[in-house]
Amino acid sequence: MNDQDKLFRRKLIGGIGAGLAAATILPVIPVSATGTNANAISSALENPATKYPKPPFKNQVQPWPALAGKMDPVPDYGEKSYKGSGRLAGRKALITGGDSGMGRAAAIAYAREGADVAINYLPAEEPDAREVVELIKAAGRKAVAIPGDLRDENFCKKLVDDAVKQLGGLDILVSNAARQQIHDSVADIPSEQFDWTIKTNIYAPFWLIKAALPHLQPGASIIGTASVQGYDPSPDLFDYALTKAATVNMVKSLAKQLGPKGIRVNAVAPGPIWTPLQVQEGGASPEKQKNFGGETPLGRPGQPAELASIYVQLAANDASYSTGQVYGAAGGGGQP
Repeated sequence: MNDQDKLFRRKLIGGIGAGLAAATILPVIPVSATGTNANAISSALENPATKYPKPPFKNQVQPWPALAGKMDPVPDYGEKSYKGSGRLAGRKALITGGDSGMGRAAAIAYAREGADVAINYLPAEEPDAREVVELIKAAGRKAVAIPGDLRDENFCKKLVDDAVKQLGGLDILVSNAARQQIHDSVADIPSEQFDWTIKTNIYAPFWLIKAALPHLQPGASIIGTASVQGYDPSPDLFDYALTKAATVNMVKSLAKQLGPKGIRVNAVAPGPIWTPLQVQEGGASPEKQKNFGGETPLGRPGQPAELASIYVQLAANDASYSTGQVYGAAGGGGQP
């Protein structure tokens, strides 16, 4: 060891010693629940197993498409709980299926994180959509409501164009809207129903992404909603499950294609989440609805609010190395 190294070593050890000595004489400052140090402490722990309602749920069926406001219990979308911190300040987001489910939770969270938000939904879902628009405005952000059927390619192109025009650009595309119907056998699925599911769940994201790409700059995000059904399909959700497996593959392929352009592509894979998909006519069997989510280790279905922060994270700058990823939220069951 030369003289310079010895000198550096003495300074380093001396510095550590001084720091330790200072630590031993610093007073212990109690943290008051109302003091300034309270901000540095996380909120009280919550038991995830008992945080939200558990089955059995009462049987309920609504005509398609079901409305969140008429569900019992009404899903939690984070209206009262989600607190923003400016993580998406100035961003401009388009969310399909933004009236309810994970789309609604994402829309609320995005607005409270500082983003302007356009939501798409079916005209029959207007009552739910109006509530979301008011929540976005209450967060001080611009809200754009664009109803329409995603099975129409021309509408998908117009949806993106209208969102870009009214928002002044586009940074985040969340392709969330989906069609789900149960059938005991593949032989029972009419071709028109199969076509409906495929067009809503696969064609629409394809059309939307194509239309959005010219507007997306480096740093933009595309986020899909996959499902545990894409990994572990239920026998009565054959067509829905195969579209969710395709969503996973779409995300991974596009991430490789768009990575060099600086555009990230990811997905969220929910497990059993309490949304209108479960109570719409043909969305779930009476027995499955009654015990919905009970098979998970947490013993209950998830609430859309519990996934909102994942959608935020996948759009935020600090997730810049996450692309081609599928983030699971399934209460301890399922994959990924």
